[in-house]
Amino acid sequence: MKKENKVKISNLLLIFTLFLFIVLAARLTYIGVSESVDNINIQELASKRTTKTTILKANRGTIFDSSDNVLAQDVSSYTVIAYLDSKRTTNPDNPQHVVDKEGTALVLAKLLDMDTETVLSYLNKEGVYQTEFGAKGRGLTELEKDTIKSANLAGIDFIETKKRYYPYGKFLSYLIGYAKEENDGTLTGEMGIEKYYNKELTGVNGKSVYQKDLQGYKIASTKEITEEKVDGVDIRLTIDNNIEFFLEEAINKSRSKYEYEELDIIIANAKTGEILGYASTPSFDPNIRDITNYLDPNSSVAFEPGSTMKIYTYMAALEAGVYKGNDTYFSGSFETKDKTIIRDWNKVGWGRITFDQGFIYSSNTAVVNIMDKYLDASSLKTYLKRLGFGSKTGISLPNEVSGKIDFKYETEVFNAAFGQGITTTPIQHIKALTAISNDGELLSPYIVKSITDGSDTKEFSRNSLGRVASSQTVEYMKNLMWHTINDSDGAAHAYCIDGFDIIGKTGTAQIASTNGLGYLTEDDSVIRSIALMFPKDDPEVIIYGAVKKSRTVNALSEPVKEIIQNIAKYYNIYNETEKSSDKTVEIGEYINLKKDDVLKTFQELQINPIVIGSGDVVINQYPINSSVTHDEKIFLITNSNDFKVPDLKGYSKSDVITLLSYLNVNYEITGHGYVEEQSIPPDTPIGPDTKIDIKLSNKVNS
Repeated sequence: MKKENKVKISNLLLIFTLFLFIVLAARLTYIGVSESVDNINIQELASKRTTKTTILKANRGTIFDSSDNVLAQDVSSYTVIAYLDSKRTTNPDNPQHVVDKEGTALVLAKLLDMDTETVLSYLNKEGVYQTEFGAKGRGLTELEKDTIKSANLAGIDFIETKKRYYPYGKFLSYLIGYAKEENDGTLTGEMGIEKYYNKELTGVNGKSVYQKDLQGYKIASTKEITEEKVDGVDIRLTIDNNIEFFLEEAINKSRSKYEYEELDIIIANAKTGEILGYASTPSFDPNIRDITNYLDPNSSVAFEPGSTMKIYTYMAALEAGVYKGNDTYFSGSFETKDKTIIRDWNKVGWGRITFDQGFIYSSNTAVVNIMDKYLDASSLKTYLKRLGFGSKTGISLPNEVSGKIDFKYETEVFNAAFGQGITTTPIQHIKALTAISNDGELLSPYIVKSITDGSDTKEFSRNSLGRVASSQTVEYMKNLMWHTINDSDGAAHAYCIDGFDIIGKTGTAQIASTNGLGYLTEDDSVIRSIALMFPKDDPEVIIYGAVKKSRTVNALSEPVKEIIQNIAKYYNIYNETEKSSDKTVEIGEYINLKKDDVLKTFQELQINPIVIGSGDVVINQYPINSSVTHDEKIFLITNSNDFKVPDLKGYSKSDVITLLSYLNVNYEITGHGYVEEQSIPPDTPIGPDTKIDIKLSNKVNS
């Protein structure tokens, strides 16, 4: 009986062994022919165990200004580490781990500006191969690394990484933006050019793949597959470093002197649309990213512009052929059909005045009357859109907004005509102003001069969007904008600089409430702005600036005037206006005074003014309330109807422009320097069609 049981057990064991063999054989066969087992790719697993892939990181492209000064670049950054595992050391005479922990801690603490006990706590970690030293041990420069390395501390080493470095700190920060390091070590653009061109700047990583042995080394005579990296492109901006310095310095002075929430200024080449300067305050340092506002105020924020829009309402009326500058209207207030009262900024107006005067004084009721009598909503909206308002400019910056040009009902239309109830951006104003600086031709503003990809360079240049105004409209607007700045009662007189033929228009707009209901009511709850260019006849520079929540226009006018003077000197625009180094005297305002009394005053000052006209009362003068030297020209315009062509020989260009503008005489100037010839002889009576051709040459004696 026992024998039969033994036989049965042996048979069962044989069957079980055979079954197990079949199962194992089947499993091995399955593994051998299957691509994956238990969701694991067998070939991939084997490959990982026998091959090594090294990523060849692409270098991020460099950003330059127009003169090849580096604005953003990759630099090496280092993290200091300490090897703690004694197994690293095979030769006691050449230790490869930290042996003297106390001595090492003393040296490192001093070099890393850390507490010695803190450094020692890192070095005393148990059971770790290596350690770092926290934030103070990361982000070290090449110089800091070399200083530590020169201490010859056993077991101390460095890990090299790349970080983005901005040499000028807060300089141009909103335009450049910044790139931050991701967890995998790559840099990603977060704002400005860094974000807009992130893909192009990043480039493409490469890789090297080869078979390795058990120690991880490449097996000799095996094939290595390499995909070369493609470094990111280099970008050159249109920014002029010198002009940007003028801009940043002027803004910083204003910031230290006046209280306001924000100030933004853009400077452009009037002939090409290139952006030469671009700044906002408060700003930030992209190296430390102390950012309070992530939206670029010059392109990503739209606000109600105020009276700078009167430039374009007047242009629309001129282009429509309905504008008559000498026609009059009664200023002060205007009642709409829905009983809304629209008032001039001074609440009372200036009585009955011409539409030209309305522009110079920045009268709201001037444009309201133009819209009521001559233009309609559709015509105004169409023209504003032709100038680019309501659409993105296409500037190479992220998050650009289009603003809103939307009005329908009468009061909305009237408000839009003087810049209320619509929204625009500073960069849109730069674009629209190019129509005036280019004889009616609209240009695209741009900030990238070239992009270099390897050996190929793509250049960017002036881009015309077509004609949007006639030469007659442009010249008319230039004259109105000249008087707005240079007349003593002009609304933009705060921007007048003696000897500089600047043209422009200011704006003051209420700030919309954040809840969408009405406007803020505090005294300083306005945005003051300026749109200007110079020189008048052949503009080279456009400036648009705005200041938010300032109690005085000086917070904007002072930096803008400083910028103009520095640029003029830099470009040598007004070289003919060099003034004598003689002692200066102060002159006041003599308008509406008897001519003979005024001449007595000047006789006492030992100054000989130039009297224009045969009247007995001074009705205008240039300059006013100013320091002058004895050889500067001072003009007194009298209440006369028999003006005659003056003898202009020896006059500077700016003096010619000043005088002929006051006399409403058309002119054309060629050359540089001082007047050598004039096409109409002196003492010729001035008529409505008088036009004088002026030829300038090197300085002549007057």
